[in-house]
Amino acid sequence: MLYVFLAHGFEEIEALTVVDLLRRAEIQVKTVSLMEDKVVYGAHGIGVESDILFRYMEPERCEMFVLPGGMPGTVNLCNHKAFNEELKNFAASGKPVAAICAAPMVFAKAGLFDGHRATIYPGMEDELVNAVSTGEKVVVDDRIITGRGPGVAIDFALAIIEYLAGKERAEEVKNGLQG
Repeated sequence: MLYVFLAHGFEEIEALTVVDLLRRAEIQVKTVSLMEDKVVYGAHGIGVESDILFRYMEPERCEMFVLPGGMPGTVNLCNHKAFNEELKNFAASGKPVAAICAAPMVFAKAGLFDGHRATIYPGMEDELVNAVSTGEKVVVDDRIITGRGPGVAIDFALAIIEYLAGKERAEEVKNGLQG
C-alpha cells in the first residue's frame, strides 16, 4: 500500500492523477489528511475527502510515501513536525519515497537527498539542498522519485507504477490512457 499525503493547498492534478493511475494498476493506495478533518482543500479550492487521518496511518504497512506539490500545500507538509518525523523514519528504513512539483523541497529539508539526482518545479532548484538538480521531467534515483510539476503528473505516476510493479504494468496503464 502507498500513502499520498494531503495538506491544504496541495496540487489537485498531482495528487489525484497519482491515486487514479495507481488504482488502475491495481496498486493499493490511500490518501492521508494531515489536517484535523478528512476533507482537504487543494490549491484551486477543490475539496477532497481523504481515506484516513494522519493519526490513524500505519507506516509499517506502507511501501511508499508520495507527496504532491502545490502551494501552500508544500509549505504545510514542511511545517507538519509529526509528518516529517514519520518521513525521516520511513526513508531511514530503506523504503521508497516520491514527490512532485515543489514537494521535493520537503525531502531536502528532511535531509533525504544526500547527493541523489532530483527534479523540482522550475525556479525552485535552490531548494534541492544536497541533491543534484537535473531539470528532467521525472527522475528515479535509487529509492527516490521526483517529478517537475503538474504537467508531468501522468509520467510521475507511471514512474511510480514501474518502480513498484514493473515496466510491463506501467505500459499497460499508459496504453489504457490512449495518450
